[in-house]
Amino acid sequence: MSDANAIILVIDDDPALRASIGRLLRSLELDARLFASIPEFLEAEPPDGPTCLVLDVRLPGRSGLDLQRQLTIANREIPIIFITGHGDIPMSVQAMKGGAIEFLTKPFRDQELLDAIQLGLSRDRARREDEEGLVALRERFASLSPREREIMIEVARGRLNKQIAGDIGIAEATVKVHRSRLMRKMKANSLLALSRMAEKLQLVLEEPQHS
Repeated sequence: MSDANAIILVIDDDPALRASIGRLLRSLELDARLFASIPEFLEAEPPDGPTCLVLDVRLPGRSGLDLQRQLTIANREIPIIFITGHGDIPMSVQAMKGGAIEFLTKPFRDQELLDAIQLGLSRDRARREDEEGLVALRERFASLSPREREIMIEVARGRLNKQIAGDIGIAEATVKVHRSRLMRKMKANSLLALSRMAEKLQLVLEEPQHS
């Protein structure tokens, strides 16, 4: 389970439990960062690697559910595993609806926590990879000329070279040249790949009206 880049954040006001979780995670060579309160957590620098948050529901001042809502509003995506000694069904439902990975009632088994953490880290890793891929995709699209961008959108809409040429008033051979160049710049090895890129970039929101 060891992951040199993974970071597990733990917020719990029980010093003994906090320390116990820290020892468990560090025994697996995981980077555990422990916090006694939500304000202490919010003051810390956000991690820059795959992250998971182990969060007590009942904390002094704001609750763990309050923090979950705050993170959602701030568009700060962190997989959350709730832990509590006083859980109930409405509370767990609220947590899971808010996107929590798991809701564990104390005392829980170490393996239950580790399984949930593994799931949280894998999800956060996948999310980060998707975001990095989208940034690279946007950079490639930005490298296209205005005409190449226009033709890419038309191709993604399923328009043929002849139709595109008629729509924008250029020769079909010219469309073919632009299309070849934009596919090379976008690193698309097929029309299907190009269409998927257009979807990720949200270039084709609705069908235009052609005469």
